[in-house]
Amino acid sequence: MHVHPDTTDATTPVKDPVCGMTVVPGAAKGGSAEHRGTTWWFCNPKCREKFVADPERYLHGSAAPPTPPPPPGTKWTCPMDPEIVRDEPGSCPICGMALEPLTVSLEEAPNPELRAMWRRFWASAVLTAPLLALAMWEPGNGALSGWIQAALATPVVLWGGWPFFQRGAASVRNRALNMFTLIALGTGVAYGFSVFALLFPDALPPAQRHGGPVPLYFEAAAVITTLVLLGQVLELRARSATSGAIRALLRLAPQSARVVQADGTEVDVPLEQVRVGDVLRVRPGEKVAVDGVVTEGHGVVDESMVTGEPLPVEKAPGAKVIGGTLNQNGSFRMRAERIGRDTLLSRIVQRVSEAQRSRAPIQKLADKVSAIFVPTVIAVAAIAAVVWAWAGPEPKLAHALVNAVAVLIIACPCALGLATPMSIMVATGHGAHAGVLVRDAQALELLSRVDVLVIDKTGTLTEGRPRLVSVRARDGVDEAALLRAAASVERGSEHPLAAAILSGAHHRGVEPAAAEQFRAHPGKGIEARVDGRLVALGSASFLRERGVDPSALRSCADALRAEGQTVIFVAIDGEVAGLLGVEDPIKPSTPGALQALRDEGLRIVMLTGDHRATATAVARRLGLTEVEAEVLPEEKAEVVARLQRQGHRVAMAGDGVNDAPALAKAEVGIAMGTGADVAMESAAVTLVQGDLRGLVRARRLSAATLRNIRQNLLFAFVYNALGVPVAAGVLYPFFGLLLSPMFASVAMSLSSVSVISNALRLRRIKL
Repeated sequence: MHVHPDTTDATTPVKDPVCGMTVVPGAAKGGSAEHRGTTWWFCNPKCREKFVADPERYLHGSAAPPTPPPPPGTKWTCPMDPEIVRDEPGSCPICGMALEPLTVSLEEAPNPELRAMWRRFWASAVLTAPLLALAMWEPGNGALSGWIQAALATPVVLWGGWPFFQRGAASVRNRALNMFTLIALGTGVAYGFSVFALLFPDALPPAQRHGGPVPLYFEAAAVITTLVLLGQVLELRARSATSGAIRALLRLAPQSARVVQADGTEVDVPLEQVRVGDVLRVRPGEKVAVDGVVTEGHGVVDESMVTGEPLPVEKAPGAKVIGGTLNQNGSFRMRAERIGRDTLLSRIVQRVSEAQRSRAPIQKLADKVSAIFVPTVIAVAAIAAVVWAWAGPEPKLAHALVNAVAVLIIACPCALGLATPMSIMVATGHGAHAGVLVRDAQALELLSRVDVLVIDKTGTLTEGRPRLVSVRARDGVDEAALLRAAASVERGSEHPLAAAILSGAHHRGVEPAAAEQFRAHPGKGIEARVDGRLVALGSASFLRERGVDPSALRSCADALRAEGQTVIFVAIDGEVAGLLGVEDPIKPSTPGALQALRDEGLRIVMLTGDHRATATAVARRLGLTEVEAEVLPEEKAEVVARLQRQGHRVAMAGDGVNDAPALAKAEVGIAMGTGADVAMESAAVTLVQGDLRGLVRARRLSAATLRNIRQNLLFAFVYNALGVPVAAGVLYPFFGLLLSPMFASVAMSLSSVSVISNALRLRRIKL
């Protein structure tokens, strides 16, 4: 199927990797192309062009690793109604708003809705300006003036405002009345009345004409349409700013990677061609291409753009590195472990996208209000029209029309609908930059209301990497010999404590020997023969089962547990020989983070499966008074449920597979980004750095977001509560004040822009 350049046989048939046809290299009409040291031949030039553009696509099932299928076509969704998903841009059938892409690309693609609205706005503005001047210059509305106004207004209302009529009609068909119902009614009534008055002036009551020119409202309909179009342009532009957070995250990923080939040569390849297991070179000032582990060399990596931690981290062989982070100093080789959508950066982008489309519980309030708001406004407009037509000043019909249209326009509930989703979109993007991934809007709202925090000890409060800290040999037993025997047996174990003992022996200069007849007893201990002697390691009960009395070291064991160490008994040839003390170090950031959480009024409960004495010692060092120790994995969720039955809002923080049920059970599950994937999938919030200080940031983000949403909702409610009565004319009997439909249109547009601008302030919140 392929040949190397130096071994090419011009007569041996090979397959074209693009179309699969058999070609003879010496007579291949499409020529050849080289990829990763391999020459490929083609039946025609077009096949060669396709191959050169994307080699990995055509090498699936051949010498190259399989590539993932191309992503599906872009989907479009509504920011206010995320359940609406369409294959192409358009308007939401529920609220009528413009749909936006479900996924954000690196480069800001042109928004067809924005482009269309912008084009309609400018054309309408050009026609509306002379129309408004004519109406003001010749208020008498003579016959010629009326026809000129109709000529100028018709393309504005019927072409420029056509999307609003479409959305208004769709809202009636779908029985989901919305802002466009009101806009379509308002402009349609004003324009329709004017056309009727122009064509059939004698049909109007004489009182409406006063023996003079017919009242026309072409300029009102055109100006309202133009102003609403301007509002749509401003709103669409402001909404596009909320995707800036995702776009900034996408820009963190480099476009290429430097692959170290088998012969030691290095070649730059597009990021899409990197495969799991590839060895990559990262030089000073370069970004890490994908997630992986350092295999050779050293570096100082700035991870702040992903984790939110400001200090750079030194990376030595064995250290994990994250795609998109910046290597400031040093040079190292790394092995790629996660690529494409599996990298942490890609998962962050996916989480942020999902969270931005989710709905907070507080949104239900806005939804309920909107459901009854539009019908109420239509009823108010109808009542206002009847009252003005019956009891208003002359010309009564004109006053009735103007005030009804003003009510319909100013009451558009766009600001009310945008209040929550805009804040959620901005907040989740800002949180991602601070190392806080929020899975859904409900978690973001509930986090600031949580009053109890349940925290798993291992890997959350502690580093999750146990270390051997104590070796206690019985009188007459050499400590080095004791440690050598224990390490020799642990070489055959996969238990996490085995790695700690082996590492501790290595650092102490003790080399383990070969072990024979290894046997593991899960949950109890292990045993094997070392240099002909039977060595057993495990709990005190494990030794007693083997006829070994560990009581001589009980006091020593209690003392080690009081210091927070996990104790392992060692027996040699049926006699207790000593103890090993293993400790999981507390993260340096844990005490400060816990104090900050306590200062915010949180009740903190430590949860662990460790021995009670060990757990109590750790809790004492951290200033914690509530400890749930010796808890089995399946019992952790029950602890959370018990606290919930007591009336508490519970958050659970953990990092392991055994924490997943409890994370899912809590109102807000918080996973450490350094932990197991299943924990992150079960949690609503992920702290990328695995540091509880991120939880403090998450709480502050939650409080700021909820405060911002309340501000938006208050503004929208107050605006409509004041605007609708004024538009209906309640101030006219007292102050002679009426609200023009044109001013109502300006106010409506500005209210939406104000809500979005307030939401964008969340980007400046310091966490």
